[in-house]
Amino acid sequence: MPLNPAFAATFAPPVMEARRWLTETPLPEGLPLLNLSQAAPVDPPPAPLRAAMARAIEQDPSIHLYSPVLGNPALRARLAARIAALYGGTVGADQVALTSGCNQAFCAAVAVLAAAGDQVILPVPWYFNHAMWLSLSGIEAVPLPTGADLLPDPDQAAALITPRTRAIALVTPNNPGGVEYPPALLEAFAALAARHKIALIVDETYRDFHTRDGAPHTLFTNPDWDETLIHLYSFSKAYRLTGHRVGAIAAAPARLAEIEKFLDTVTICVSGPGQMAALWGLENLEDWLAGERLEILRRRAAMIAGFQRLDGWELLGCGAYFAYARHPFDAPSPQVARRLLAEAGVLMLPGTMFRPQGDPAGAREMRIAFANADTTEIGDLMTRLGRVGQAVTS
Repeated sequence: MPLNPAFAATFAPPVMEARRWLTETPLPEGLPLLNLSQAAPVDPPPAPLRAAMARAIEQDPSIHLYSPVLGNPALRARLAARIAALYGGTVGADQVALTSGCNQAFCAAVAVLAAAGDQVILPVPWYFNHAMWLSLSGIEAVPLPTGADLLPDPDQAAALITPRTRAIALVTPNNPGGVEYPPALLEAFAALAARHKIALIVDETYRDFHTRDGAPHTLFTNPDWDETLIHLYSFSKAYRLTGHRVGAIAAAPARLAEIEKFLDTVTICVSGPGQMAALWGLENLEDWLAGERLEILRRRAAMIAGFQRLDGWELLGCGAYFAYARHPFDAPSPQVARRLLAEAGVLMLPGTMFRPQGDPAGAREMRIAFANADTTEIGDLMTRLGRVGQAVTS
């Protein structure tokens, strides 16, 4: 059977692999599953948004038609205004496009920037879908090591830049690490990219759950920001629209004209109900989203407090939807993940899924997607992890 070699060389989707573990592993008796494997809201959008969507689907014929490839003009304008207000910069509607989820925004940006044989620098641990797209495209993912605080170093990145480098891609708040990149660090990366005339891709899928009030960085205050910066965003996490696939990309209009070719070929346009929901959310759900942020921050605090009481585990990063930790067991993390599922009813992803193959650090690391666990369930998680630790060490 013919097969593109790049696909054959690319690892299988990690979340799908973890779901297979669920079908293969009996859960311990009396312990309900704590599924901490995926960073996606499991609750539906808030009731007022669902009602608005239902009315629009029934009453607005245009919602069922193709929209412009780069997105609904009203949504593009409203999102541009929100970005400008939040970051204190100047952003026009012609610098914003809508995509079918933030993953597609990354794929579109990379497709425009790089060809097979080129390179993109990714800090490790990295978001596996970013590494997968590069691999599928024949583009080399160049791993940028991070320190004990999981923050990348611009000087180390500079040493990795070659004539084949087309971009540096950062995620903040980070997936999988949970850490937030300080404004000065992002400014240093933007300056580095500008000096080398490469792009800086900044994925802020989890921006709405940042611990910092106000603007997370100053990149948009540069009047020439779109010469270097490609900014990615997701409505999936903000308004629980995961199934409707609505993301966004902010970039230079000339770059978006090239991205339009990609989007027109792949999906033609974002779904009408999804775009309608994103616009309604921007116009009506600011207070609701602020409450969601506070709840995520409460869960983050519960995670940090829980790990302080948990023997053997070391919390490396915690923020937005994720905690990233070093486990205390002798076994490599894929075996630990299966053991935790079988013995404690806890599903989390091993660090090997977030690092290049053979990177030894991944064998000691685990990612915990805690956003769907309330503070009571987080307390239960710590109890279960503590018991497994006692059983292994006794």
